[in-house]
Amino acid sequence: MRIEETLQNSITNVLKQLYGIDAEVNTITLQKTKKEFTGDLTLVVFPFVKAARKSPEAVANEIGAAVAENCPAVASFNVIKGFLNFEINKNYWVDFVLQNADAEKYGFKTADSNQAPIVVEYSSPNTNKPLHLGHIRNNLLGWSVSELLKADGNNVKKVNLVNDRGIHICKSMLAWLKYGNGETPESSGMKGDHLVGKYYVLFDKHYKEQIKELVETKGIDEEEAAKTAPLMLEAQEMLRKWEAKDPEVYALWEKMNGWVYSGFDVTYKRLGIDFDKIYYESQTYLLGKETVMKGLQDGVLFRKEDGSVWADLTGDGLDQKLLLRKDGTSVYMTQDLGTAQLRQKDYNAEKLMYVVGNEQDYHFTVLKLILGKLGFEWGKKIHHLSYGMVELPNGKMKSREGTVVDADDLIDEMVATAEQTSKEKGRSDEGTDPQEQAHLYYILAMGALKYFILKVDPQKNMLFNPQESIDFNGNTGPFIQYTHARIRSIIRKSQEQLHVDLSQNPDTASVELNDKEREIVKILHDAPAIIDQAAQNYSPAMIANYVYDLAKSFNSFYQDTPILREENANVLKFRLKLCDFVAKVIKNMMGILGIEVPEKM
Repeated sequence: MRIEETLQNSITNVLKQLYGIDAEVNTITLQKTKKEFTGDLTLVVFPFVKAARKSPEAVANEIGAAVAENCPAVASFNVIKGFLNFEINKNYWVDFVLQNADAEKYGFKTADSNQAPIVVEYSSPNTNKPLHLGHIRNNLLGWSVSELLKADGNNVKKVNLVNDRGIHICKSMLAWLKYGNGETPESSGMKGDHLVGKYYVLFDKHYKEQIKELVETKGIDEEEAAKTAPLMLEAQEMLRKWEAKDPEVYALWEKMNGWVYSGFDVTYKRLGIDFDKIYYESQTYLLGKETVMKGLQDGVLFRKEDGSVWADLTGDGLDQKLLLRKDGTSVYMTQDLGTAQLRQKDYNAEKLMYVVGNEQDYHFTVLKLILGKLGFEWGKKIHHLSYGMVELPNGKMKSREGTVVDADDLIDEMVATAEQTSKEKGRSDEGTDPQEQAHLYYILAMGALKYFILKVDPQKNMLFNPQESIDFNGNTGPFIQYTHARIRSIIRKSQEQLHVDLSQNPDTASVELNDKEREIVKILHDAPAIIDQAAQNYSPAMIANYVYDLAKSFNSFYQDTPILREENANVLKFRLKLCDFVAKVIKNMMGILGIEVPEKM
């Protein structure tokens, strides 16, 4: 039982004995004592003053005295007006360390594989372009939230929906037919997703030229030119042929998508991203179309004069939403209706979570509304994990114009920066095996990238700076990775040079905690609550900031406290147990973020 629960139970009993107050344990709120006051946990007594009919100071003193008498974990208390500060007994903190230091997953809960899962969808790439920086935030956030929910005891299924059909796919296909001259990943030496993305950009270039020519030669406005440009009309015709399963169009689609999937797999592996199941829009949109047609027959949806099918959401304070175009082709909402049904059928989920940028907030509000109108009550289980955009110092990215930061290029840049920074900071051991050294640079690069992105609250927009992220000082991944490596070095030296056996606990009679040790122990003690709170808020940022605080506190302790030079064998062993505990918690918390921590640097 955590100290907060112990105190809550004791306070509940005291309130009943002193004032006849029947308080539920979960209504007793304890806060961390402010640093300017003595104590560990603080109770605000104002809610009990009226029933006690005494001054806040008197109530605080009476509760404090009674709790201190009956709760061995409390060493002392002090009162500041209506604030009751409890100082926890040193023995409680020491025993806590020794009881938990050997736990491999302290603070983690075990999931029941038989419980209804939380299904988390992330990545959701289009097969007309490679993954870019925006996709990186999506992938890292989705994967990390999944791991966070698992750590909090949930059964989680990670899924991906590949947007492998639609007008944007046809644009790349058409451009390749017109301008590709049979180019392939093998003939060009390009990754397949990069090659297809090249033709998506090329389509846009020629399309804009056609629009400009129509405006200048035909005298029509730009909006009309965009609709009637030959390339756009050809792309729309290609989409109709694809939906009609035209053999040539379908074969080209399969070939080019195959190139893209091979490219995606390489990038996912480099990012450490995986999925339990992958859905494809090409396999879900037909169910979506069937659902729309049934809704039309049942009078839930309506058809306009041009043949398009819509949902009327004006009664819900929204507008009308297109579900099928006039030519019968589907839109994103159509396939999402089908995908949601397949996913619910596959998993009978507790929650269907979609990790998608905040520009799609309206889309998911509409999706839930339409599912409800169509009779799918489980549509209420949908949760949109909305996150902010990633920008670079030079502004936003645009796929059509080819101004995105490619994920593979960014990873390469991060690895190169990690190598350069390591050598400049003297963190690189020239005598190390080159393969080991290269792997270390990769670990540092991924740690820097993932931590920099995940430490930001998901709902906030963020500015990504590769050079800033790789710093070995401050709130960065490499700083925490280096802290872990430092601790592991201390443990190795204690065993190799001092022959300390950590399998046995020390005699704690001579163990006293200095202020910095006490601070570390209190942070460690908070790990289960942090995991629970972060999971409830779907926020890996809370984990990132927690592990930074832990690493920062350890380094402060390390600078002031001679660990391996300690002469008292029991104090030495306790400090080493504490070090080992810190290393394990750092490793596990960074693991939730998908970050590997090295044993040495």
